[in-house]
Amino acid sequence: MRMVDIITKKRDGGVMSPEEIRFFIEGYVGGTIPDYQASALAMAIYFRDMNDAEIAELTRAMVDSGDTVDLSAIAGKKVDKHSTGGVGDTTTLVLAPLVASLGVKVAKMSGRGLGFTGGTIDKLESIPGFSVEMSGKQFIDHVNHDHIAVIGQTGDLVPADKKLYALRDVSGSVESIPLIASSIMSKKIAAGADAIVLEVTCGDGAFMKNERDAIRLAKTMVQIGKHVGRETSAVITDMAQPLGYAIGNALEVKEAIETLKGNGPSDLKELVYELGSRMVLFAGKAEHLPDARKQLEQALVQGKAYEKFKQFIANQGGDPQIIDNPERLPKAQHQFEFRASSSGVVAQLKADQIGLAAMLLGAGRATKEDSINHATGIVLHKKIGDKVKEGESLLTIHADTEDIDQVLEKLEQSISITERAEQLKLIRRIIS
Repeated sequence: MRMVDIITKKRDGGVMSPEEIRFFIEGYVGGTIPDYQASALAMAIYFRDMNDAEIAELTRAMVDSGDTVDLSAIAGKKVDKHSTGGVGDTTTLVLAPLVASLGVKVAKMSGRGLGFTGGTIDKLESIPGFSVEMSGKQFIDHVNHDHIAVIGQTGDLVPADKKLYALRDVSGSVESIPLIASSIMSKKIAAGADAIVLEVTCGDGAFMKNERDAIRLAKTMVQIGKHVGRETSAVITDMAQPLGYAIGNALEVKEAIETLKGNGPSDLKELVYELGSRMVLFAGKAEHLPDARKQLEQALVQGKAYEKFKQFIANQGGDPQIIDNPERLPKAQHQFEFRASSSGVVAQLKADQIGLAAMLLGAGRATKEDSINHATGIVLHKKIGDKVKEGESLLTIHADTEDIDQVLEKLEQSISITERAEQLKLIRRIIS
């Protein structure tokens, strides 16, 4: 078997056999297939696409390229959640303890993210003492006993994805839906989940800018789950504006705490209920979605989710007293109000520009080597469709420097006020 023949076959619109796909993945990870041939195949896939069977086999081959996590020692069904990312992505901080409070086993493997704000681990590390460093036995014991634990991704998990992701980034094939879908699903499957609930974001602040591409990606990932024997569903959400009000690590933790107390932004709670209902259903803790949602709502009102969050933080070395006193979370040195230049209705809050502004403050990473400032970020006071008066604060900037000219420039580009505007619909579509 020759790599050049596989590239030519895909270039001409052919269907790759399972043997050809495995030859490529094993050879690329093993170093016998060079970057230039892998890049050529990635570009051929970008233009010629792949069918469902090809994508499923590619995903399986990527999973088999490294270690897989064995969660068989955890009793019951393990359900994982993944988001394709956005701005103000506080969801997991609320969702994980909420579903765990109903007995759903959340054995989560997370990473430190690139982009607008950090990943789930970055946010949790805003809490002094919190750590994802633990043995496999400790991880399993926490999930068995308390139904929730978060651990960092291992270096040997899906090495094929690490190599392909880096290659796509420099070869113009990042936007290939088969390659995106196999990248996401290979990591979820290797992490040991029995069922997977996906949030696929679309809009300015998302990787998928339009709903058509988001639907294709969601359907592709659900089909992969079906092919490899994992129950999978996807919720397509709007990311034209940030989710919730807080953008930044400690700021998002504070917002998550308020939400777990039964307060918090309505859009964040709605998304948590939508995703959580499917996790509860997959775990066999409810007979239908309305029942699952009712259980989640009760757990939030009764304080069960809040107590589960405190228990989770304490189990992983964090100071649970900070959950009761979130004012003790890291704080930025300066706060600046960004005020409305006119009266009217907020018509635009471009999530990508607001996210970039937060990253300029240090809340996110432009490269893997960048450090995270847990204290900095932005807190919105208005959302699209809200009325505003001239001079009223639209948002507060939390900064550790007084030099925020670039941040202000990004914010000015992102916000517009008109005479009228329609509020956005958060949940666009369900794929199951």
